[in-house]
Amino acid sequence: MKFRWDKKYLYWGITALVVIGISIILFFLMFRGANFKDGFLWLVGICMPIIDGFILAYLMTPILNFVEHNLLKRILKKDRSQLSKRRIKLLRGVSVCITLFLVLISLYGFFSIVVPQLLRSIQSIVLQFPSYVNNLTIWLEKVLADNPQVELYISNMINTYTPELREWMNGTLLPQMNQAIRAVSSYAFSVLKALWDFIIGLIISIYLINSKEKYVGQAKKVAYSIFDIKRANEMIEDFRFIHRTFGGFIGGKLLDSLIIGILCFAGTSIIGTPYAILISVIIGVTNVIPFFGPYLGAIPSALLILMIDPLQCLYFLIFILVLQQFDGNVLGPKILGDSTGLSSFWVIFSITFFGGLMGVFGMIIGVPTFAVIYAMIRRRVHRGLQKKNLPIDTEEYKGLIRVEKDHTFVKDNPPKPDEDDTEEKG
Repeated sequence: MKFRWDKKYLYWGITALVVIGISIILFFLMFRGANFKDGFLWLVGICMPIIDGFILAYLMTPILNFVEHNLLKRILKKDRSQLSKRRIKLLRGVSVCITLFLVLISLYGFFSIVVPQLLRSIQSIVLQFPSYVNNLTIWLEKVLADNPQVELYISNMINTYTPELREWMNGTLLPQMNQAIRAVSSYAFSVLKALWDFIIGLIISIYLINSKEKYVGQAKKVAYSIFDIKRANEMIEDFRFIHRTFGGFIGGKLLDSLIIGILCFAGTSIIGTPYAILISVIIGVTNVIPFFGPYLGAIPSALLILMIDPLQCLYFLIFILVLQQFDGNVLGPKILGDSTGLSSFWVIFSITFFGGLMGVFGMIIGVPTFAVIYAMIRRRVHRGLQKKNLPIDTEEYKGLIRVEKDHTFVKDNPPKPDEDDTEEKG
């Protein structure tokens, strides 16, 4: 008897492989978690140049599209369909070169202008740190002299915690200094390795953006060859949604942070804040992290300014408060819009959860990642409700006790009938 191939066998086989694979991963996570983590980090370390290449290609694609669009419309004044394959390749090559030039010029400008200023600021802080501590001490003594009760409270705290602090310094801090020195040396080697991975990744990204349509087409061809048309269409639409969410959020957040950093530099320069460039870079970089970012950048900056000039610290905190209100209520919504569709609770949840898993990187990508997961779950839930002819509006389920077989909703507080209706029935 001739065997008849059916696609359902393929689906069963893929499902079985996925279940077995997930079971193996869960086993290793539960009983071999440390080995699994070490192996995963080792694999990520090997693939880091490729990962950097994909990230750089993804970030440079909007620039490439912008350059290519302007070359077509303003210089050639033609549509892409009107060009021959040779001219299309030439146009792509020129666009890639211009994109790479813009990226390298931006990096060179940052490292040649901002980084030296940062290094000088850090060097100045290190050299003048004793005088800053002395200024802060004099200011505190003056404040405490005017407030005897506060002085007594702080003196009691110092007397209470000084022995514990001395024990911690002698028993924990000093023995770990040698480890810290070794860690700094290892960190310097890691920086050099990351720089090398970045260079290799930049080369890989050039190949990726040069033939991005080809690689996307190959991925679609694989999807349609494995899955049925409906399932493949759904997968491609899911990837489009992921691209819109990540692209809109990451790109918008980077632009928002750049503007906030520039506004912070302008504002701190006007009010005379010390180390304006250093503080503006800290505020701009930490602003990439949603919700918690402004506080992560403002607190260390305020402490630094407090040691130099307490009054300037007060001015800085007021300025940052105004700046963050402007960012949260005007600039941020204008740039980002509703790119994630998450409520404030889910934003905090995603930042906390992914930050705990992956640190600062997880705090940056946590919101768009959870937004994708949330949207996919919501779509599956809505699809299941529609199959059962049930409403998808959440308001319909508030106060719900049960749903009858005829799809009638029984609620805890049913709406009261109008008085006119009651009189007519009476």
